[in-house]
Amino acid sequence: MQTAVDLHPAWLGEAHMPVMLPPSTPYEAAQRELGAFFAGRAGRTALRLEPGMGEAYAIQPEADGYVITGGESGVLYGAFALIRALRAGSPLPEGRQAPAYALRMLNCWDNMNGTVERGYAGRSLWFEDNAFCYDPARINALGRMLASVGVNVLCLNNVNVAEPAQELIGDLLPQLADFAALLRPWAVRLMVSIDFSMPVRDGLDTADPLDPRVAAWWRERASRVYEAIPDLAGFLVKADSEHRPGPHTYGRTHAEGANMLADALRPHGGALVWRAFVYNCKQDWRDTATDRPCAAYDLYRPLDGAFAENVILQVKYGPYDFQVREPVSPLLLGMPRTALSLELQLAQEYTGHQIDIFAMPPMWREVLDTVGPQRIRAIAAVSNLGRDANWTGHPFAQLNLYAFGCFAWDPQADPETVTRAWIRLTYPVFSAAQEDTLARLLMRSREVYERYTAPLGLCWMVRPETHYGPSPYGYEFQAWGTYNRADRNAVGIDRTANGTGYVLQYPEALRSLYEQPETCPDELLLFFHRLPYGWRMRDGRTLIQRIYDDHFDGCAQAEAMQAELETLPFPGRDSQVIRERMALQVMNAREWRDVVNTFFFRFSGAPDANGRVIYP
Repeated sequence: MQTAVDLHPAWLGEAHMPVMLPPSTPYEAAQRELGAFFAGRAGRTALRLEPGMGEAYAIQPEADGYVITGGESGVLYGAFALIRALRAGSPLPEGRQAPAYALRMLNCWDNMNGTVERGYAGRSLWFEDNAFCYDPARINALGRMLASVGVNVLCLNNVNVAEPAQELIGDLLPQLADFAALLRPWAVRLMVSIDFSMPVRDGLDTADPLDPRVAAWWRERASRVYEAIPDLAGFLVKADSEHRPGPHTYGRTHAEGANMLADALRPHGGALVWRAFVYNCKQDWRDTATDRPCAAYDLYRPLDGAFAENVILQVKYGPYDFQVREPVSPLLLGMPRTALSLELQLAQEYTGHQIDIFAMPPMWREVLDTVGPQRIRAIAAVSNLGRDANWTGHPFAQLNLYAFGCFAWDPQADPETVTRAWIRLTYPVFSAAQEDTLARLLMRSREVYERYTAPLGLCWMVRPETHYGPSPYGYEFQAWGTYNRADRNAVGIDRTANGTGYVLQYPEALRSLYEQPETCPDELLLFFHRLPYGWRMRDGRTLIQRIYDDHFDGCAQAEAMQAELETLPFPGRDSQVIRERMALQVMNAREWRDVVNTFFFRFSGAPDANGRVIYP
């Protein structure tokens, strides 16, 4: 069994520790949290249950304390909201507070052998040696951490379902039920990633979703699962992508596949979350007409309105795969009759591996402003959790987990407000000036990382085997459809109406913005356009000079971040981890700067106008 190293996320503080025995209900959890926080403090709190309020709450100040009114889980969220506000010195939330999305989920890519796909914070918190293996105290702490920011669903296994994870809804169901019971007092429900072809594994000769035997198999299995876990949130499916089985195997549509599974879940109130991450991963690099970002829209847009009511189509925020910079996926704007979930990634797969600093709230603000919150019914994020002592590897990666909860509850959240609240909660010893320094550093960290890595919307310039570090041509001749087409004349992909046509998937306002290089935002210029190195940017610089400048500037900014962090009094182990990882980030930034600049210098032959060193 694992041993818990540190049971508390930094933002919850260490002043009030939960008692050893876990609570039995969210109401009891709220009572305990408030009792521990106010012990020795003036004032008191009272909880008033209004079952009809569900997850909503209201905090009413009174002369001698506070009254929190809400549903069973609402009073728990209200208790944490009150504690956060008082600890951070933030204003109390006014009036009735309710989450924007009913499903606020972490997608955990944990494998039952204990590894975590794209995991940068250690091994799985609950799997090892193809079995459940965990410290119940740390799972209790996990539930507490998720509840403290309003995350209410945990999908605990990898979407790429591998043996023996199929048994989570088979022979391992009793253990799954035990695990669900540990999280239930924190208002966190489980979801399970399933294998679409599981009926074949169980003895049928097909997984055809229109075969009555297959539908009956799933109905029976769903009934068995819900008998053990009545509050299971549902199933998550990745189908017909990256060699995963799906309905296309049998000549069926994704709506037919999803609806069959949704029918099995409907009597139990479960949701079927169907990932829209599909593309041809056997693309020939010689084929310049096929364009991977087009795939999801081309497949799903004709199916709008065909999905059952309890199907949620989960769409990555961009059309590629969690790159440093992508436009918003047009699928998020083109499915008005389908319930959609926005998928984000906390695990820093392409954004620094939880070594390089990359605060995500500013990026999410851009995405949500483009999509509009009214289009989204649910929100999910690929987890950055692991067995490391601080849960997320890098202490600053906790900000992204904390902020995800804030944005999942309120998609209008302000990135800087959220970031500053996290700093006050995590590092309460900081002075106002020190808070300003760290807030400024975190708020610009995405821009810094982007500058020294991927220029102007180019993607996939990473090492294929790890997705960390520079390799401008690493993916160029592979089958993943991830090309930059750089040669001695130009770089980028023409995705206009005269190119691959991808831009035509957008509504008119965005189509017009992206269609012409003169109006396309600089950050996306080479995503939508193929341009010569001498192309004049709006500020008068050539394209190649802008690439050079960004990489030199980004590296210099990373070095400046390192100097700024040295001035801050981080406590305990945080100090060592932050400084060690910042040193690695600076090394990484220098490598990116030199590799990418040399790559483009060898193609363009253009020297740096400022005479800086570019290696031949």
